Amino acid sequence: MGASLSLVPLIDYFARREFLAAGLRPHSVTLPYPDGGSTGTCTVHYWAPAGEPRLPPLLLIHGFGPRATWQWRCQVGPLSRQFHVIVPDLLGFGGSSWDSPSAPPPSEATQAAALAALLDSVEGLKGKRVAVAGTSYGGFVAYWLARAAGPRRVGPVVIASSDLLKTAADDRAFLKRAGEGWSGAHELLLPAEPAAMRRLMEMAVHRPPPAMMTPDFVLRDFIQKLFMDNREQLTHLFKGITVGTDKFQVTPLSQEVLIVWGEHDQLFPVDKAYSIQRSLDGNARVEIIKKTGHAPQLEDPARFNNIMLDFLMAADPAWTNGSSIRVSHHLRYLILCTKQSIGFVSFFQRITTDEKVSMKSSVTKYQRKN
Repeated sequence: MGASLSLVPLIDYFARREFLAAGLRPHSVTLPYPDGGSTGTCTVHYWAPAGEPRLPPLLLIHGFGPRATWQWRCQVGPLSRQFHVIVPDLLGFGGSSWDSPSAPPPSEATQAAALAALLDSVEGLKGKRVAVAGTSYGGFVAYWLARAAGPRRVGPVVIASSDLLKTAADDRAFLKRAGEGWSGAHELLLPAEPAAMRRLMEMAVHRPPPAMMTPDFVLRDFIQKLFMDNREQLTHLFKGITVGTDKFQVTPLSQEVLIVWGEHDQLFPVDKAYSIQRSLDGNARVEIIKKTGHAPQLEDPARFNNIMLDFLMAADPAWTNGSSIRVSHHLRYLILCTKQSIGFVSFFQRITTDEKVSMKSSVTKYQRKN
């Protein structure tokens, strides 16, 4: 019965609408797979404005979980007024894939190499300096890209809610915070049952959604669309993470760095922001956003956007062509992206009143029918 009602296409529609309204359009490009031992290719799907950039380029890198359009929905509007925004799907997510089943799982280094090749392939971007921002897993990739490409290719770097220093001990502490009954971090981060999905949401979001918005049939729908349809590939990707191993050593970057964290993040506790700052020789700027969890860009987008814009504009004024921050640009998004948390990884808190009514009506109709 639940198969007849899916909120995922509805959320996709509203998220895509924000991207289109910001002037971004979907694109894809086929590139050599960036593993030196592979002769295969990969397809990278991304959102970007059409034509050559007229504004400084900014790359937004998503994390595990919801689609890139969901994770950056509240940023593309304000940021696109100052930057040529590019939002890719990392390999194994969304519309990005690779064609070699024998290739090892993409590591952060592989993902970063694919993004570097993408930037070189985009009209007008080859050789241009690009600012980079990554959230959660995307922060791992952003750090690796900045270090590998160097300051002549990658400019200011934003690391959001991304524990670059994560260890096996941190995984054990995460499971302890999650409570009893979980065999490993993967059981929560790649949920297969409503209970795991609900616990993940409770840990990721400072103000979890009300129960009426997350009945089991809704959670099963999210699990199916986000974690089960491509579960084998996501599991493969999970195994490719090198953070916490000898392959991922954190050293200071030459670029200016902003570290943004949610005050109540239970996936990566806030004290890790300062540990990362110390590992970068204390030169990174740290901003803690109050009353937010693992996704501050969704729970308090107005604050997140202002912090990010202030940093990017101050980091390299010549690179931004002297552009100034205009707070009025955020007015629509301050209204649209309310501070009331009622959704999956904070998504539902960002929907308009009409969208809330539509989704609430759909849930009510289903419950009456059943």
